[in-house]
Amino acid sequence: MDDLPTGPIPAATLTKIIEEAGGTGVPAGESERDVNAALTRALADRQLLIQLCLYALDRARSGGVVERIEQGLAGIGVVALRPDGQRFDPAVHEAAGAVETDDPALDGLVAETEVVGFADHERLLRAPVVMVYKKR
Repeated sequence: MDDLPTGPIPAATLTKIIEEAGGTGVPAGESERDVNAALTRALADRQLLIQLCLYALDRARSGGVVERIEQGLAGIGVVALRPDGQRFDPAVHEAAGAVETDDPALDGLVAETEVVGFADHERLLRAPVVMVYKKR
């Protein structure tokens, strides 16, 4: 997985976004290439800002600051992943360890999230690091 928080936007999706916004609105004297370059810069800036927010969030000591950063990220489609109680899935979760249990119904479920994960819309940015219930 690369460190970039967003991938390329499919052409059909980008076209739809542009049409819903009222067209390209390319000012006189600017070419489509100029607009595409500006869009590419804006997407790269978004990726860098998301990474900066995650860096700050990981180091924040105030619960209020963490909550505010998470709310801001959620506003642009970057959501926190806390899979407590969900079935452990190694494709989207990273196991930090196991918590033994006598309850067979808990076996294989996420007991606790150690490090919050994040997804940008449907794209996983960082897998949550979790403790998993394991039957004794």
